[in-house]
Amino acid sequence: MRALQIKNYTFLLVALFFLLSSGCKKSSPSQDINTADGPIAMEKAFPQLFQAVQMARVFPDSKTFTDCIPKKNPAAINALFQDKSSVKEMDKEALESFVQDNFDLPPSLSSNFKADLSKSPAEHINSLWPVLTRKPDKAGEGTKIPLPNSYIAPGGRFREIYYWDSYFTMLGLQVSDSSQYLIRNMVENFAFLIDEMGFIPNGNRTYFAGRSQPPFFSLMVKLLMEVEEPKVLQEFLPALEKEYNFWMKGKELLSEENPAIKRVVRIGDDVIMNRYWDDLPGPRAESYAEDVHLADTTGRDKEQLYTDLRAACESGWDFSTRWFRDGQNLGTIHTTEIVPVDLNALLYHLETLLAEAYEANGNDEKRTEMERMSANRKAAILTYNWDSKSQAFQDYDFVEGKVTGRISLAMMYPLFLNIASPSQAEKVAERLGKDFLKSGGLLTTPNISGQQWDGPNGWAPLQWVSIKGLRNYEMDVLADTIKNRWVNLNTKVYKATGKMVEKYNVLDMGLEAGGGEYPLQDGFGWSNGVLLKLLSE
Repeated sequence: MRALQIKNYTFLLVALFFLLSSGCKKSSPSQDINTADGPIAMEKAFPQLFQAVQMARVFPDSKTFTDCIPKKNPAAINALFQDKSSVKEMDKEALESFVQDNFDLPPSLSSNFKADLSKSPAEHINSLWPVLTRKPDKAGEGTKIPLPNSYIAPGGRFREIYYWDSYFTMLGLQVSDSSQYLIRNMVENFAFLIDEMGFIPNGNRTYFAGRSQPPFFSLMVKLLMEVEEPKVLQEFLPALEKEYNFWMKGKELLSEENPAIKRVVRIGDDVIMNRYWDDLPGPRAESYAEDVHLADTTGRDKEQLYTDLRAACESGWDFSTRWFRDGQNLGTIHTTEIVPVDLNALLYHLETLLAEAYEANGNDEKRTEMERMSANRKAAILTYNWDSKSQAFQDYDFVEGKVTGRISLAMMYPLFLNIASPSQAEKVAERLGKDFLKSGGLLTTPNISGQQWDGPNGWAPLQWVSIKGLRNYEMDVLADTIKNRWVNLNTKVYKATGKMVEKYNVLDMGLEAGGGEYPLQDGFGWSNGVLLKLLSE
């Protein structure tokens, strides 16, 4: 019954994607979407009200209004707003009152949870899984795209499923007997999104309908194969193929005149690699005021700026000097001119897993083709993303024809996915110990910039990628040093605050992590997952 009910949203989701992609203000699909029966796009359902609320900064966090749930039909709310706003311009207080009267405000996950500090960190995390678990979604939950199975949400302001977060959450679920079933639930949810939307969005919200996140789906399937059995690969082969086709869309149209289309990039005559992108134009709905303000102050072409901001959000690293042309200012962001080393390493893994699946199926033609694609991508990563001067993997600026010069923990992905040569791995490890290793673990970048994906912050997923990458090349001493320092920092913060948090200050273990467009969040899905996995060892 649940599957049948969810299938009824197929038209709504497809119509929503095309509505947002076209930028149309009104069409017949929007009439279907903007009802209580399916997900809505707030910026499309309430265009004037949305702009007024966001630009007036009615809520400190721009995501709050995007996650509100209308109490009545959007047409009725719009009519009420027109009546009120036509009398006089509504100030911030009046707008807040109007929103309170006509919308249900979103709850904050885990905000009322009280930790029992007599419990160990592992016991605490296992008690948090039920708090962070969301039941199968229902119709009429505002911008939320309904999912058929229960899942883990990160916590705090993050009330929905998130793509790359979920893999690292699953690492902890793998060693949690009572919650291990959620791994299959979440993989099935992502396969459902691939079937319904053609890709896995950043999260199951309408305002994420134009972008994905780092493609960890193949690693999720691999993890599920470990939990259940290898035959899982055949079950999810169609979803893996669709995921790959999404990232490679437009490759047959690449040429010397058009070297980049959507997420594919042509380098030279025949090398195809990938970049981050977003198919939707304009300011991000969940960060509307911030984007408009930045565009007004930089003097850049606004649409290009918005695309670069959105592309950085698809990377998961929003934001980092890794993407800045001048290495300092957000206004110089140029994500769409960059071939990221981590993205291409992840797509290499997807290609190798597809080859494995085709081999199991006896499809030699497809296996051979995918082996060729993975071999070409590996060679391209080793050619364009390796910098002999810095002795590290870097992102490649395909417009300038050289590496960006920004060193980050993204350099660990070729080790994590067994792409680097042994000598390259040794050089990267030396660089890691010299420039990234601190008292609490690894810096995201050595640059202390005020952006959350730079120093002094450390993030759980990058600690795991680095630890696992080093282990792949038998550099266990450094891997264990990182592990122990990260576990000690997480434990220290837990004992002091009763919380597991989104990111940590690895430079000064007495200070909170900072930066970003919102306050530090507690919960927290991927921090829980990585720590529990490490503690289980």
